[in-house]
Amino acid sequence: MAQEPGATDPAEQGHTRPDPAKPEHTAPDPEPRPAPVELSDLAALKALAQPRRQWMLQHLTVHGPATSATLARALGLNTGATSYHLRELARYGFVEETGAAGHGRERWWRAVPGDRRFPPRSRQSPEMRLVMDELNHHAYAADLELFEQLQRDAADDPWADAFPYSRGTIRLTLPELREFFEEYIALLNRYKRPEADTPADARTVLTRFLAFPAQAASVEAPAPDVSPDSAPGSTPDTADDGRETETP
Repeated sequence: MAQEPGATDPAEQGHTRPDPAKPEHTAPDPEPRPAPVELSDLAALKALAQPRRQWMLQHLTVHGPATSATLARALGLNTGATSYHLRELARYGFVEETGAAGHGRERWWRAVPGDRRFPPRSRQSPEMRLVMDELNHHAYAADLELFEQLQRDAADDPWADAFPYSRGTIRLTLPELREFFEEYIALLNRYKRPEADTPADARTVLTRFLAFPAQAASVEAPAPDVSPDSAPGSTPDTADDGRETETP
């Protein structure tokens, strides 16, 4: 997704990330959260599904406000194309002008934050499903390409050791999975804070969440071989630091 759900602007909410050393770090945030907005307009989804617009929106989200010329240079496009795509994104509320004065008639654009959600698959029309499939295909491919590029370019950067990665399995009911997702969004929001309260050595960290049910078995699966280093009922998962963790 170009703008993942829960990407709200902490500066507009007036809260800061609590100090982890304090007990209240895990306390519920008393600040009200903006209500999620469902993107059910097919035209808006089509506008967002355009690959170049996803690149531009991601660039604005990661690097901050930019002009059409800046985006053109960064993404290898021409200024006319970036200007057109910016206007289309602005039409549906994904970007907006910052109002900052530039050189001459230079216009600066920024990504508009918000908790945007897509309609559940069961409520999507056949045409909307095609658009969503296209949108997700480009978004996931772009995320994977960016992740691999960052790994290649990390070199001796101290942040090269900070690529948290986890694969796991849990057994949940459908309501529990929805609750799990909302708790994930709440965790993200708890760590957001205004730029003025952000330390100088902080970096923008991209987060992606993907959870899906395993395919239902149509036939009884054969019993797995039990090796000395595994036990029935356990699922060993390897974390990014080489440790094996067990998830229920």
